[in-house]
Amino acid sequence: MKFTERLRKNHQFQFVYKNGRSVANKYFVMIIKENGLEVNRIGISVSKKVGNSVVRHHVTRLVRESYRLHESMFNSGLDIVVVARKSAAEASYQDVESALLHLAKLEKIIR
Repeated sequence: MKFTERLRKNHQFQFVYKNGRSVANKYFVMIIKENGLEVNRIGISVSKKVGNSVVRHHVTRLVRESYRLHESMFNSGLDIVVVARKSAAEASYQDVESALLHLAKLEKIIR
């Protein structure tokens, strides 16, 4: 991720959860908060409800790769948290990619 850092600490996620605006579709909930920086920070949350560790990690990798390939389209200066829903466990890469771009278009964070 060239232009993007990751959200790692719990307090970073909590700040976005409490102060961000959210939008959802079948596979994900995306919560967005402006961070005042020149880079985006993305955090991916996949709970145990989605599946075992292999499934959770697979969903995380799909989201991360989909974002990485399209990160030049996203506006900068955002904290983005992507929360996976149960249905994301059976989603293909094309489903994940279209769902992520759909949420970004709904929030108007794509150039």
